[in-house]
Amino acid sequence: MKVRVSAVQYRLEDIGSFEEFAAQATHYVRNASEYGVQMLLFPEFLTTQLLSIGDEQGRPLGIGRLPEFTERYEQLFQGLAAEYGMHIVGGTHVVRSDDGKLRNTAYLFYPDGGIRTQAKLHLTPTEVEEWNMAPGDGLEVFETPFGTIAMLTCYDIEFPEIVRMARAKGADVIYCPSCTDDRHGFYRVRYCAHARAVENQVYIVTTGTTGSLRRVDFMRANYGQAAVLTPNDIPFPPRGILCEDDDNQDMLIVADLDLQLLEDVRRAGSVTTWRDRRTDLYPDWF
Repeated sequence: MKVRVSAVQYRLEDIGSFEEFAAQATHYVRNASEYGVQMLLFPEFLTTQLLSIGDEQGRPLGIGRLPEFTERYEQLFQGLAAEYGMHIVGGTHVVRSDDGKLRNTAYLFYPDGGIRTQAKLHLTPTEVEEWNMAPGDGLEVFETPFGTIAMLTCYDIEFPEIVRMARAKGADVIYCPSCTDDRHGFYRVRYCAHARAVENQVYIVTTGTTGSLRRVDFMRANYGQAAVLTPNDIPFPPRGILCEDDDNQDMLIVADLDLQLLEDVRRAGSVTTWRDRRTDLYPDWF
């Protein structure tokens, strides 16, 4: 099975209305559709751009106001997925759960109108101390016509155990929306994503925000580069990079994933890291 994927390097900039956000998101989806993309990934904290709209006094909105946009955000991406017949990982959006807590949540939009979500499981100090967020409490994988996927957000990819759990549940592709403010953070995520692809013999599709929200605290600097990463074995590129962008700019990348190649290397690759893991010493807990 093959699937054409795309990842958006989304440029954050101050806006004045939800309609401006919708127009920018629509541009990227329309652009991806021109390349025949079937699965599209947006970055983490995509909707923080809405905070720059401000309140009646012209002050930027606080992070606790983002859930007010949830219905319009969901309707926008449901409509785009349906109109373009595309599965869209709509980055992450901050929602308020039934328990009243804020959660940084990745969304998967299906062309038939379906929505699935995965709350971020590992939170950075900024998310906890400055934005008072709570982590998710469970990992799910999601069935699509293009195989089983998982959505693990940014910091999540730096924890090997959670990716092993996703693979044990059947995930072949990990979509990793990210948001990092400098190259240190970017390379932490990128290097860990490479490691997870090798350890679990999976594809990882990742991207981050670019640009600047000058009016929004903790979103004034963004550094991100989209990439599609593979195991390091003969059927794949030697560096384990199927596709990547090379600058921190407004851009999207496109690549074709062959899921059969994953099965081939798991069965008879140069190394068989997934098959050879010592589950007698470190079980796959899920």
